[in-house]
Amino acid sequence: MTDDTKHAETLIDYDLHVGEDARHDAAHPAKLRVEGVNFWYDRKQALENVSLDIFDREVTALIGPSGCGKTTLLRCLNRTNDIVAGARMTGRILLDGADINDPDVDPPQIRRRFGWVAQKPNPFPRSVFYNVVYGARLHGVVRTRAEEDALVRDVLERTGLWDEVKDRLNEPGTALSGGQQQRLCVARAISDDPEVLLMDEPASALDPIATMHLEELIETLRKRYCIVIITHNMQQAARISQRAAFFHLGRLVEAGDTQDVLLNPQTDLCRNYVTGRFG
Repeated sequence: MTDDTKHAETLIDYDLHVGEDARHDAAHPAKLRVEGVNFWYDRKQALENVSLDIFDREVTALIGPSGCGKTTLLRCLNRTNDIVAGARMTGRILLDGADINDPDVDPPQIRRRFGWVAQKPNPFPRSVFYNVVYGARLHGVVRTRAEEDALVRDVLERTGLWDEVKDRLNEPGTALSGGQQQRLCVARAISDDPEVLLMDEPASALDPIATMHLEELIETLRKRYCIVIITHNMQQAARISQRAAFFHLGRLVEAGDTQDVLLNPQTDLCRNYVTGRFG
């Protein structure tokens, strides 16, 4: 090893730094229970016997290499996989103790209880105001202009956007910066008051400063919502989550408090993944 290489290694911090609240709080009940879930796209099995508790007012990070079933599970939680041709699931998913796939359950009503934030910012090409009120209008949460105005201010304040965009409410959401667009998408997701926020790599297209703002927002929102986030950034998972679940080839390999899963993994697979040996 050359002196230059040794010097370079001293500049790299290999340690994961978990957040101050990287453990499950026993006072928080299970919001979602995944029980023995198997899932297929036609003949291809994407999930194999997955069981996982997801707790209210906490962030659960789903980690693992691409193609291991994380997004499939996320889409099972709000039943958006229902619309995929050839998709099939066995097992149960309970929301507040009730089976979301019970034949008497109305899928649109289930989906209303979930907010979704995608990988890349995808605001509507309409005004910032419209982006926020769209879902609330659709579901009858607001009925008058005064109610809409109050909702827009409340939601944009909760997502840290109000001071930045209060004079730009009539501009297209697509005119905002990338980080602002993603926070606008979060505002849109919570505007009709869901109970669970599902986030599929929401910071993957953001720069470090925008990512920091988004993580600060997630920390604020978890005091009110159950949040499930997919991330390939182990440091991000360590910073923002209370629980972590490691997937590999459609199987849930390890799950538990973030501090335990990331700093003291119990399997070689998980240890090799969180330390960067593969993935």
